[in-house]
Order: sequence, then structure tokens, then C-alpha cells
Amino acid sequence: MDTTTVVDLGQQALWMAVLISAPLLLVALVVGLIIGVLQAATSINEATLSFIPKLLALGITLSVVGSWQVTTLVDYTRALFQRIPSLLT
Repeated sequence: MDTTTVVDLGQQALWMAVLISAPLLLVALVVGLIIGVLQAATSINEATLSFIPKLLALGITLSVVGSWQVTTLVDYTRALFQRIPSLLT
């Protein structure tokens, strides 16, 4: 196995991590931004106020895209395992 293959495998793994985590991170970012703007507009400085809306939004997002995330990760893992024999030669 040469360095190009190792770099390629690492790049694919990082891309898969970004792809799988992106929906949850984007939803948390948007909800946090909205709550932050509302807190700034109403001068409510309660740190725990954003926790429940973020938790609900992430739960809804996970229920919507969770099956896609698992399917994508299983497909990647299956492809990686099928690639093992060619990596050892």
C-alpha cells in the first residue's frame, strides 16, 4: 500500500464524516443563530434558553435524515471492506 492510497482513504473518511455530520451541524447552527437573535432582541440573557429548541430541532432532524446517514455509512463501510484485498497486494 503506497502513500497515495493512504491519503485517498483518509480523504474519503474525512469527507464521509463531514457528509454525515453536516445536516445536524447546520440545523444546530441555524437554531442557535435564531435563538441568539431573539435573545439579543429581547435582552433575555439565559444560557439554557437555547438548549430545548436545539434539542428538539436536532431530534427532528435526526429522525428525518437518520436513515440516510446510517445507509451512507454502511455503504461506505461495505465498500471499504470490499477494497481490503486490493489494499493488501
